[in-house]
Amino acid sequence: MMRLALGTLRRHRGAYAGTFLAAFLAVALLAGGGLLLFSVLTAKPPADRFAATDLVVSGAREVSLETVTTKEKKDKVKVKRKVKAERLTGAGVLPVDLAGRLEALPGVATAVADAAFPVQVTTSAGRVLRGADNAPVIGHGWASAALTPYTLTEGSRPDAGRAVVDADLAARGGLVVGSELELTTRTGVRTVQVSGIAAPAGRSGLAAQGALFLPDAEVAAVSGLDGPTAIGVVGTPGADRAALLAAVREAAGGAAVLTGAERVRADLPGALPDYIGPISIFGFVIGITAFAAVFVLTGTVTLGVRQRLRELALLRTVGATPGQLRRLLGLESVVLAAVAAVPAAPLGVLFAHVVAARFRTLGAVPAQFTVQANVPVLLLAGLAGVLVTFVAARIAGRRAVRVAPTQALAETATAPAGGNAVRALLALVTAGGAICVLTFVPLDGPLGMGMSFVSCALLLCAVAALGPVLVRVLTAPVARLAGLGGSTGWLAGLITRAENRRVAAVAVPLVLIFAINATMLLNGSLLERLTGQEQAARTASATAQVTGTGGLPLSTVDRLVTLPGVTGAAATLPTRVIVAQGGKPEDYPAQGLLVAGPERALDLGVQPGTPAVPGTLGAEGTFAASLALVRQYGWRVGDEVPLWLADGHRTALRLTAVYERARGFGELVLPAPLVAAHDPRGTVSTVALRYHGDVADRIHADWPALRVTPTAAAAPAGDAQNQQGAWELMVVISLGFTAIAVVNTFAIATAARRREYADLRLVGATTRQLHRLAGREALITVTVGLLLGAAVTAVVVGAFSTAQDGTFRLIVDPGTYGGLLGGVALLGLLAGALPARFILRRRSLPALVEGS
Repeated sequence: MMRLALGTLRRHRGAYAGTFLAAFLAVALLAGGGLLLFSVLTAKPPADRFAATDLVVSGAREVSLETVTTKEKKDKVKVKRKVKAERLTGAGVLPVDLAGRLEALPGVATAVADAAFPVQVTTSAGRVLRGADNAPVIGHGWASAALTPYTLTEGSRPDAGRAVVDADLAARGGLVVGSELELTTRTGVRTVQVSGIAAPAGRSGLAAQGALFLPDAEVAAVSGLDGPTAIGVVGTPGADRAALLAAVREAAGGAAVLTGAERVRADLPGALPDYIGPISIFGFVIGITAFAAVFVLTGTVTLGVRQRLRELALLRTVGATPGQLRRLLGLESVVLAAVAAVPAAPLGVLFAHVVAARFRTLGAVPAQFTVQANVPVLLLAGLAGVLVTFVAARIAGRRAVRVAPTQALAETATAPAGGNAVRALLALVTAGGAICVLTFVPLDGPLGMGMSFVSCALLLCAVAALGPVLVRVLTAPVARLAGLGGSTGWLAGLITRAENRRVAAVAVPLVLIFAINATMLLNGSLLERLTGQEQAARTASATAQVTGTGGLPLSTVDRLVTLPGVTGAAATLPTRVIVAQGGKPEDYPAQGLLVAGPERALDLGVQPGTPAVPGTLGAEGTFAASLALVRQYGWRVGDEVPLWLADGHRTALRLTAVYERARGFGELVLPAPLVAAHDPRGTVSTVALRYHGDVADRIHADWPALRVTPTAAAAPAGDAQNQQGAWELMVVISLGFTAIAVVNTFAIATAARRREYADLRLVGATTRQLHRLAGREALITVTVGLLLGAAVTAVVVGAFSTAQDGTFRLIVDPGTYGGLLGGVALLGLLAGALPARFILRRRSLPALVEGS
């Protein structure tokens, strides 16, 4: 059997080239996507900040909630406990006296408190300093320098009004001992002088953060912290590590005690690369890749088996059993896919590196992210490609090996019928699943984009299952229109109607390439547009937006809003807030809000019946929530709701308002002083001002570093731009793979018609007529494919659009829609015409005649 399979592959190298290419690309993309996901799941920054410690006691870094359920069964009661956690964006603090208590324990040589906080550092020349790879600058007390350890390379330790910076920051900012720096934190703006430069052993700084050290006595005033965020513990030489760990845990109470590589978790969250977002991005990339790979491979293999009906029929006539033919097809597919996987693996590694580099440029992944080559991932990708190809071959050949030999010979001239019941059932199940997703899943929530892709994939499966039936229905009217162009169009219509399975095999990849990419592009464009519209509506009443690099402390905002001529102000302070339902904590973007003045400078679209006057939103002890969040949690105005702030502080606030314009803003609005007290950054991002007179000139004079931008010229949020860039890159990946699949499928289908073209030449058809025939057939096929793709896109985009703002849209962005439509049409027409031109070259004609 193996010899027969290898002989078949060698003899029909051209016929199998298309399947080989499809398997090659599928394995390469699966390998690349798998490496990206593996790399982001296993990415762990080194515990450099606490490298000189044996263990670290950490303040809260996550909110953990436990749910207990009991189930009675006969005479037994079964108790089930579940603990779910959500990562904080800030850091909880530890008791001030804990370091002293830990140092007094047996086996502890020293216990050093570290109060870490983000700080904006600006040079005297007005340049804002960042660490390596645009990393944040983190402030510390000088005593905690020993935890890394940092040692002075120049100057002296800091005293009042002075600071030590790491060597990397000094090099970036051209700093020397005596340079002046402006520090901005949530407590205000102050000027310090560089007293020294420090560095870890053998390096100039840490990879993910810059470091600035202040006198320990000034840390609380500058940071606003009322305790350390972590405590590094060093044991005495020869101490029992197990006993030391147990003693520290007991003394620390409920605080986390971390050892080994886990010590990195005690660092400030803002100083650690965030891989939560990239996990979902790369998961989506591999999801798209896997779906397209299965879709393309199945269609390609099915088309290849369909073209071998004559060969399979001949094998049946000489005594081959259906089981033998199934094994032959399966063995051929395994060998072909395995051979394709060998060169595909290194291409997958290259693909992963290229995508990672682009995502780093977009800011969608941390700058420190690197792709890790992993042999098991590459082997799994190859195995997945082999498995999909094998299953596709077995499914495609299930009927070809069961029919009687004489019937199989007859079916080499006419497409086989039957199997419609199974196809209809599969289409019903997948279409029903798509309808359920579009109907019951909240597409206006954070899962909306992902669920729109799932529903599109399910509808594409339904189209693929009913491909011959749908093509037969659509081909008739399209062929009649093509027939208006003369006898060539009439003949093309007859051929496409008779060969509806072949047309379906070529049209379905066109449906895939259009529907998948149109759905992602149009839905992404819609979200971007709606976000821009809501941003414009929110700020329309303001005269200008005041911003500063790195943010403004509330003390500066208090001075801004009292300037003569200011009639209204709204300062927003971005943060994250955790809300729990059913024991499951969820993290949401939020804003601290401070409003002032008799006129409104920010309009959130507060619902009628809830307070909307200036001064109400952001009032002490209250909060406001978006309409979507209120519906999700079932809140009512007046409810007391428990919330966890960025540092893990739990508070209960009263819901006083529900607003609609949450896109690009946040799902919750809290009092700005409360947010500033519990978010490590705690600075205002934007102050919307409503004023008359020369307020802008006074701001420029008193605060030269601040930017005053007219409201109409305000730019969209950077995060939204990065997200849209990530979506567009995923479209490029999907578009490239599916485009190659379309060309590949057209080439396979055209190559199988060499005998047919030779027969037409023998009865008098000219080469030019055959070129026109191939072009008309391609036009019919492309039209059918685009009609089906447009139908799938309309269903998904229409449902998604309706969920977003209640407006049903078929074409969200005419330019994008038309460009994609024209691009896919041109690709299909070229893919259908060029292979025919290659086959119909004059020097190929004698071989074709002899082969007939």
